[in-house]
Amino acid sequence: MNSKLPTKDVFIKDIYNVLHVIILILSLFLVISISIDTFNDVPFQTEKSYLKVQLWICVFFLFDFFLELFLSRRKIKYLKTHLIFFIISIPYLNIIDYYHIVLSEEIKYFVRFIPLVRGGYALAIIVGRFTKSKVTSLFISYSTMLFATVYFSSLLFFAIERDLNPGLNQYSDSLWWAFMNVTTVGSNIYAVTIVGKILSVLLAALGMMMFPIFTVYITSVFQKVNNKN
Repeated sequence: MNSKLPTKDVFIKDIYNVLHVIILILSLFLVISISIDTFNDVPFQTEKSYLKVQLWICVFFLFDFFLELFLSRRKIKYLKTHLIFFIISIPYLNIIDYYHIVLSEEIKYFVRFIPLVRGGYALAIIVGRFTKSKVTSLFISYSTMLFATVYFSSLLFFAIERDLNPGLNQYSDSLWWAFMNVTTVGSNIYAVTIVGKILSVLLAALGMMMFPIFTVYITSVFQKVNNKN
């Protein structure tokens, strides 16, 4: 009886790994789709094809959540620790479209990114599988989150301010703005919309919180090297 438990655990772990890889691929597909639509100024809110794609991707995310809940030995604990993944897997855009809920374009654009949080978690899990060091795993996870936030912020800033901000001529200007704000150095491009100003503050705050992690990681690497010597 006990000899079968490890085999079952390995099988369940393999299922989780496959699901996480699929989630990561689907999330990357959403990122590419959002990026292309943003660069080409495509009104995604009126595109039924995009809504259908995001609907099915969110359905798969929900399927993953309930499957992991079913396979979990401690279902109550799983619900408490993973409830956020159920919330971010809900196809909000489709609900907004179906019930004709009136929201600002900025909020609708932001809602597109909600399912991508699930992909970020999947990436952190996959990274953890391939790195033996917890410090390295944590560093890569935080770095990925930082660069993803910078990229998404640059897309949102570009979509909202490109017709209003005289300093914003192309997407590279928006990306430069995002990187300069997250490093707290500041940029010569200033936000003119409320959303843009909020993003400026959030990026600066994120930078102040995240960059100490880089210092800790580099310090730990040097300590390991010194210990070996």
